[in-house]
Amino acid sequence: MTDNAARPHFPELGFYALGGQPTSARVGLDEVREAEELGLGTAFISERFNLKEIGALCGAAGAVTERIIVHCAATNHNTRHPMITAGMARTIQSLSDGRFVLGLARGVKLMQDIYGIPHITTAQMEDFVGIMRRLFRGETILGHEGPCGSWPVLQLDSTLNGYLPMSLVALGPRSQELGGRCFDEVILHTFFTDQATERCVRTIKDSAERAGRDPGQVKVWSCFATIGDHIPEPLRLKKSVGRLATYLQGYGDLMVEINDWDPAVLKRFREDPVVLSVPGSIDGLASTAQLEHIATLFPDEWLAPSASGTPEQCAAAVRRQLDIGCDGVIMHGATPHELAPIVKAYQQ
Repeated sequence: MTDNAARPHFPELGFYALGGQPTSARVGLDEVREAEELGLGTAFISERFNLKEIGALCGAAGAVTERIIVHCAATNHNTRHPMITAGMARTIQSLSDGRFVLGLARGVKLMQDIYGIPHITTAQMEDFVGIMRRLFRGETILGHEGPCGSWPVLQLDSTLNGYLPMSLVALGPRSQELGGRCFDEVILHTFFTDQATERCVRTIKDSAERAGRDPGQVKVWSCFATIGDHIPEPLRLKKSVGRLATYLQGYGDLMVEINDWDPAVLKRFREDPVVLSVPGSIDGLASTAQLEHIATLFPDEWLAPSASGTPEQCAAAVRRQLDIGCDGVIMHGATPHELAPIVKAYQQ
């Protein structure tokens, strides 16, 4: 492994490990090691119940790397007892020498309904953050009664005097305000226009200031689709058209509202026979022919908030996200191998 002092380092850049529908979780180990060699600052890891249990993945990523931040982005606070989540976070922090960020999200309501998981509220997440902060200060919490639950005793370690960095994946304005109020980092959503992104950054920073916090200490990440022309066309379709279509399946109304897009386009998309024929997530199940058809359902502007073209054009688009106010950029939808020429262009 390259000596840390000689290795390039871009703390403002990140990527998502194990994107899409991996067939083996071990792929993520190679990805985080390669990302560290490239100099990426943060490896983001999302949770899916099939092959991406967040504690196992983050622990493994921390064990096989030395410098890259391991960022859980994200899990839901109500799928585990708070002591299980706290113990998981502290263990990964120890395993990685403090290179761990615990990220939360509201989750997808349809999936929660299917599995019988309660919907998550803003008040619950804020309550949960307070619990984690107290546990990592070594406090014993007696008789907690709050929005996220009731427990007789919560205690992690009475000798502990630590701090757990926490992030929030924030789609709508209430989540963004919550992120600025009590989280360390906030992750925006993919395919936000520049205007929407600037507005979201202002919402987060203003909320931090109203809460008496230093806005500069709340890191805002752009989650920015990065799909260069060096990637084969069928895969580019899956990573762009397929991914946007999947988001529209899950929470299209909110995406349209935030970006000030035409709701009639979303209506046509939802009613399209090809879209209706895909029995699940479009990015995971649609064929190339189906994706080519679905691509005709969107105006160009809906796919425009992304990095595309040559490595140099992608690198310039990534830098643009920093120019409009974001503190970091997650180059979303690409593996470290696919990002290598873009990172090289970014460095130059």
